[in-house]
Amino acid sequence: MRFSRLLIPTTKETPNDATLASHIYLIRGGFIQSVGGSGLYNFLPLGKKVLDKVRAVVKDELDQAGCQEVSLSFVTPASLWQESGRFEKYGKELLRFKDRKNNDFILGPTHEEMMVNLVRQSVKSYKQLPLNLYQINLKFRDEIRPRFGLMRGREFLMKDGYSFHASQEDMQREFALMEETYKKIFTRLGLEFRVVEADSGAIGGSGSKEFMVLADSGEDTIVVCDSCEYGANIEAAVRKEKACESEAPEAVFAKFHTPATETIEELSKFFHVDPYYLVKTVAKKALFDEGETKVILFALRGSDELQEVKACNAVNANDLVDISEEELAEVGLVAGYMGPTVVPEGVSIVLDNTLKEASSMICGANEKDYHLIGNSFIGVEADYHDLVAVQEGDLCPCCGEPMRYTKGIEAGHIFQLGTQYSEPLGANFLDENGKSQPMVMGTYGIGVSRLLAAIIEQNHDDKGCIWTKESAPFDLQVIISNIKDDEQVALGEKLYEGLKAKGLDVLLDDRKERFGPKIKDYELLGVPQAVIIGKKLQDGLVEFVSREGLVKEEVSADTILDVVMQKVN
Repeated sequence: MRFSRLLIPTTKETPNDATLASHIYLIRGGFIQSVGGSGLYNFLPLGKKVLDKVRAVVKDELDQAGCQEVSLSFVTPASLWQESGRFEKYGKELLRFKDRKNNDFILGPTHEEMMVNLVRQSVKSYKQLPLNLYQINLKFRDEIRPRFGLMRGREFLMKDGYSFHASQEDMQREFALMEETYKKIFTRLGLEFRVVEADSGAIGGSGSKEFMVLADSGEDTIVVCDSCEYGANIEAAVRKEKACESEAPEAVFAKFHTPATETIEELSKFFHVDPYYLVKTVAKKALFDEGETKVILFALRGSDELQEVKACNAVNANDLVDISEEELAEVGLVAGYMGPTVVPEGVSIVLDNTLKEASSMICGANEKDYHLIGNSFIGVEADYHDLVAVQEGDLCPCCGEPMRYTKGIEAGHIFQLGTQYSEPLGANFLDENGKSQPMVMGTYGIGVSRLLAAIIEQNHDDKGCIWTKESAPFDLQVIISNIKDDEQVALGEKLYEGLKAKGLDVLLDDRKERFGPKIKDYELLGVPQAVIIGKKLQDGLVEFVSREGLVKEEVSADTILDVVMQKVN
């Protein structure tokens, strides 16, 4: 392709709303164009070229794994989401609208319901299973605050796949196959990534894993162990059980006067005990379907912090929100002195697993200026869950070594759904005995357009993009320094045609432009290699440049074609 014929509106100005390198360089390089600053983007020729190359890698690996591509309607009847129970639960990110006949529809942010509807009409017998169908299609999520360019836009290109099985065991086999397939995809795209345990969120299911592209700019905090392969999103991370070296306080169960001790720190100083032996009680208002709300108390050791996603999942709520002291008082709770043993009627209590069988604990008495000492949970039947936010330095549950935080960009997510969608939507099959059974499902997503941003977040410098081999818009850029020099133009044209004949995708910079702007555009666009034809051609030499590190090498003009083929391949 000739630069002079391409629409590549490069610019020196950084967009006002851009903070991430990927957002800045994709706009400045003319890959994408913002539509009114509303989280919507046009893909210009270069951006579409990269998007198609990334899409091709995803499709190739999926097809090799035996998946079949379909294309589902972007507009989804709301009735399907009402069948699954997600129409209200999904929240305001789900864009709902009515057509001229007053029928309810949505713009699909994900397509579990649509794919189940397709399969339930077509698959009736175990002989037609297993089945893995996928699409690479537009999605829409009405983000309250779209930001970071392609990282968190409202409209995005996503690969979403769904597998259907006759048994849980076969679904888990496919889940493992998809994990390996995704690893191949991200490896081919030249990404450094980590597979981590994850929270299933609004998709649901019994187990899920995220594929995190490691980058300091990532929105997600992940917990990793450098001594083994364990990794988890902060929302799903677990740790080896903690022990406390400090001695437990000895006390007979009693109510104790504790004036002005409303925090764990104050209580720890008052009793001279480690926070490990204190009960931290956090009150939240849980929001459920159809406007239902409930006050929940979450209790854990004072040395730990509450992980709100874990807490939300523990009570199967749509969301948890903070609650004021006035609201607490209305239901009979005393802020700063709440505890899990004295709870007013109508208030639920959830205990962290670390309190199971715990003794010698101190907790609030739900009375101002009083705590209860000598509490024991031995033999106490209660609603126990993992509520703890894993901290840096906590020990790995697999190998026992200290773990650390890092940042990641969620680029893929796979879920073991089970029968969560097939049962309510009636996606059944006849088994070997002629008995009707719900299909067991898995679902597998990749943010294809987000991958463009992820690649640049991991591969850039202060001059611009550095595309990886499989994602680059071109294999090579040929830069003619002086378009008025007939010898330079002749070699440029010869090299351009020769490389195209050998199957390379080449960008020829044949613009009537000064060399300075040409090289700056090369640095900004990030094509992996370039040949610069300049003044040294008088001595029979040209420069071969690698975009990563901008390493330059002088090469004989007579051998440059062979050198390029060797280096590019």
